[in-house]
Amino acid sequence: MRHVAEIGANHSGRRRESARSARATIARQAPPPTPTDRGAAKKLSQTEVRAPMVPIDQLTNIEARYDELDAQFGDPDVTSDPDRLRAIGREQAALAPIVAAYRSYRALVEQIADNEAMRTADDPEMAELAAEELPTLNARRTALEVEILELLLPKDPHDDRNVIVEIRAGTGGDEAALFAADLFRIYQRYAESRRWKVDVISASEIGIGGLKEVVFEVQGDGAYARLKWESGVHRVQRVPETEAQGRIHTSTATVAVLPEMDEIEIEVPESDIRIDVFRSSGPGGQSVNTTDSAVRLTHLPTGIVISCQDEKSQLQNRKKALQVLRARLYQLEEEKRLAERGAERKSMVGGGERSEKIRTYNYPQSRVTDHRIGLTSHRLPEIMAGDITDFLDALAAADRAQRLEEARTLSAA
Repeated sequence: MRHVAEIGANHSGRRRESARSARATIARQAPPPTPTDRGAAKKLSQTEVRAPMVPIDQLTNIEARYDELDAQFGDPDVTSDPDRLRAIGREQAALAPIVAAYRSYRALVEQIADNEAMRTADDPEMAELAAEELPTLNARRTALEVEILELLLPKDPHDDRNVIVEIRAGTGGDEAALFAADLFRIYQRYAESRRWKVDVISASEIGIGGLKEVVFEVQGDGAYARLKWESGVHRVQRVPETEAQGRIHTSTATVAVLPEMDEIEIEVPESDIRIDVFRSSGPGGQSVNTTDSAVRLTHLPTGIVISCQDEKSQLQNRKKALQVLRARLYQLEEEKRLAERGAERKSMVGGGERSEKIRTYNYPQSRVTDHRIGLTSHRLPEIMAGDITDFLDALAAADRAQRLEEARTLSAA
């Protein structure tokens, strides 16, 4: 494993503060509710010049829940229970941006209605001023509606989790293994830039510095939210180090990014597992090549095989292998669930063929293209050094835009 490493060299007081911060957000962005404001949701349908693009009933319920949570901070039973206080603080903090945006939207709709009424006023100057303001107010209203719909989009429940990443050499022989090592280095350096921790679980190396396969864990806040877009087949076009005649070759490597699952979510009965232990291979050292510390798990119902030999302790290797197994089983269950719902979805990785690409790294043109969103960058050296932020941001934005369009369509229906 040493060579693999060289490849890429609350407590109640804080929860009260979080709640205070959430309430401050509301106070900054919108005036406190008044009796008039509480009846404003009912007046929206009477005063606006067009139907709202946002679900008013849902927003009203969210605001009521926010106020209910706010009231609970004065309950002695709540303040004396740190766990309950923490849960309430988290929920209220999550609702705060939605409530702030809704109150601003409600006030804006009232202002638009007032201007509409002033357009027919006897005072021509006031009528003209009101008419001049309406385009700006309506533009602000549309922007607020988009913001609210984005805030209401369901979040992936796994976004905050650590991830298990599997990289495998695909088509291209030794060059594919070298490219797999390059991809591992990209993710390792990207993780370092975000102060995430990378732990290699298993690796299969070739003598010239490539990797047939590497499985590693990335630990860090939001790791899955960022790296989940990397799942798929990556293609490289370049002159391989192993090519004597200077011809450009095309090779592939597959990447799978799996959210880390715990024992409660994915239970694996001991009777479903066969455990084999063997002597670790690789560079020598204390407890390496001298003890049976490596572990191979075989999940009998599915035939999935997981090996881990990175740790000196057999117990630690078994623990890591179980982490990978749970992630793989979750992936299988998720694909089965989508298939039962009739979703047309290929597997996360595909077969490793050149045509099943999500991204191409073209060395002669110093170009990287993500085929899912049509984004091309000519910053190949920086990207190979781990700077993939532009791609991850663009992919997340494209996904958000698609889900937003679906939400707007449902709201309009």
